[in-house]
Amino acid sequence: MKKLILQMQISVDGFVGANADLPWQLWEWGDDISWDAELKQDFNAVFAGIDTILLSRKMAEEGYLTHWGNAAKKFPRDPFYAFAQRIVEAHKVVLSDKLRTSRWERTTVASGDLPREVNALKVGDGGDMAVFGGAGFASSLIAAGLVDEFQLFINPAVLGAGRRIFDQGGFAKLQLLGSKAYACGMVVNRYAKAR
Repeated sequence: MKKLILQMQISVDGFVGANADLPWQLWEWGDDISWDAELKQDFNAVFAGIDTILLSRKMAEEGYLTHWGNAAKKFPRDPFYAFAQRIVEAHKVVLSDKLRTSRWERTTVASGDLPREVNALKVGDGGDMAVFGGAGFASSLIAAGLVDEFQLFINPAVLGAGRRIFDQGGFAKLQLLGSKAYACGMVVNRYAKAR
């Protein structure tokens, strides 16, 4: 059975987005990435086992697929951008009740019935699934109990306020799978739901 892996950049004080447009993330969309080589290598290692990507409608429409498709073409031999090629090759599913058809390559649109659609994808063959979207999309998946593994990329920043991803669900106990600090200041904590 496939795992659904939620990867989110998060501040030290638990926010995934700032109310103001503050440059707090060590990696924004673009070519200026201040991750160190070891973090880039580990990120690619996780992505090597991903064959399906779930996206929010907003993330798809804001250019996520176009951006990483262009990065895969621009940096075809750069080992850091191996994940960009995986994004191009992977099956993408945009969960939305507003879209009816996909305008993106290797991408389908599924209804916004998160439990039904995600559970159906989990029983398929192949590698694990990664999910990318904003705070609201992540919160909905968490509240529905659909996330199997959390990969929280903790940035060395304190925002003081903003959007969170754990506000909709009730109490949940998590099991630490691993924690690793990197030279750039990022700490990646991996958790699964406690059994």
